[in-house]
Amino acid sequence: MTTELGEFLRSRRAAISPEEAGLVSYGARRVPGLRREELAMLAGVSPTYYTRLERADHHNASDAVIDSLARALRLSAEEHDHLRRLARPVETVSGGRDVEPRPAAVAMLMDYPGPALIVDHANYVLAWNDLGHRLYGHGLDFDAPYAGRPQRPNIIRRFFLEPDGPELFVDPEGTGLQMVGFLRYSSGLHPDDHILSCLVGELVQRSDLFAELWAEHPVMDCGYGIKRLRHPVVGRLDLAYEAMVLPETSQRIVLYRAEPGSSSAAALEQLARGL
Repeated sequence: MTTELGEFLRSRRAAISPEEAGLVSYGARRVPGLRREELAMLAGVSPTYYTRLERADHHNASDAVIDSLARALRLSAEEHDHLRRLARPVETVSGGRDVEPRPAAVAMLMDYPGPALIVDHANYVLAWNDLGHRLYGHGLDFDAPYAGRPQRPNIIRRFFLEPDGPELFVDPEGTGLQMVGFLRYSSGLHPDDHILSCLVGELVQRSDLFAELWAEHPVMDCGYGIKRLRHPVVGRLDLAYEAMVLPETSQRIVLYRAEPGSSSAAALEQLARGL
């Protein structure tokens, strides 16, 4: 039986060679990476137990087992948390996945001097301020986020399904991987979510690149970092961003900032003037 947990564990087993894990490998292998029994040995569990876990026949893995698997598979902190959610699935957000953002949050968004967005757990844009619209919404009306799904803007959907989607980003290859990683991360937080399932299903069917990256099972929170953009009007923009979860929702407010005195700050000023 194929499960999210099984797919994730198999993808991570395949990514580690026996030599990297400190094991001696004899002869050719039919598939790359560690065998089940090798990973079980490294994690200190029986091969039968691990096989049941990978097949989702076991749903009571202890923290100690999850931590041991994470160490053996050399998981990042985000991947470790993702493994824990997949091994013991619970809905971590009680509600708010398909509701409008609070008016106070939207008002604060509009007052922010830089680009700002409110997005949901599937990266649909629920609101943006003027600079956020000018940054990501070229060709779209300012009111586009209020159209309702599936008409609402979705930066990930645009990236994979529209010809000009990747052109906005300086590193489209890395950006695509991050976007898929975020959807995987979000799917662990919101198992069996209809909105996410519909979006992922559409992208898998319509984008070979998305399907290929989805099968690799990357996991990334993407809560902060640098966005390197190639804007069609003002050119190169390197913007720091922070994505903060709004309490009691699965929505994020994403704020962008350019380093004062930089060429990106000058480009943002141009964008704000509509030049």
